[in-house]
Amino acid sequence: MSESPVALPRGPSSAGARAGERLRILVADDHLVYRIGIRSLLEADRGCQVVGEASNSTETVELYRRLRPDVVLLDLRMPHKGGIEAARTICREFPGARILVVTSYQTEEEVLQVLQAGALGYILKDLDGSMLMEAIQAVCAGRRWFSPGLEKQIAQGRAHQPLTARETEVVRLLARGLTNREIAHVFHISESTVKNHVNHLLVKLQVADRTEAVSFCLAKGIVGVEDL
Repeated sequence: MSESPVALPRGPSSAGARAGERLRILVADDHLVYRIGIRSLLEADRGCQVVGEASNSTETVELYRRLRPDVVLLDLRMPHKGGIEAARTICREFPGARILVVTSYQTEEEVLQVLQAGALGYILKDLDGSMLMEAIQAVCAGRRWFSPGLEKQIAQGRAHQPLTARETEVVRLLARGLTNREIAHVFHISESTVKNHVNHLLVKLQVADRTEAVSFCLAKGIVGVEDL
């Protein structure tokens, strides 16, 4: 049985705190002990206020709709549909949402999925409190923030054939999560042509699938974080 969502009354801000106001934060994590600890840490800083707590992805979305916090601290491994789907739903409904993933795991594929879902940051739980506050401030301001060394983890170099201009355009749209049909519509070409472009770039990059292709291109600078 999941816990009931905990919430404080909604404040005036939903797109970042105004000067002099405390940052309103929603903590979404299925571990009660972690939520208690993070609340204590955040509220020891006079610039932050925890306005709600969620223990699963469904509660996270519901509380975001009700509270419109400045920042969501979001775990990935949560009951129901998980943190990535919660981030995707929130960012689809509220494009200005500020989401910082705080997790015990750091995999290349999950980082990519989180960015495609619309989150701005990705930090590990074992980092110290000052770094967490730095990440919260950055995400609230609309800037991307990653755990130290994450770019190096993603950037595992390998030689590859250069992509054509069209293949580069295709991989940038893949980074945004577009399907073959949607890419075909953008370029006014057939789906089969898009499929051929995708297959060619997979071979050139020596990768197994679209997700790995985007990760590789992100690491090499072919795709920028602004393309996600």
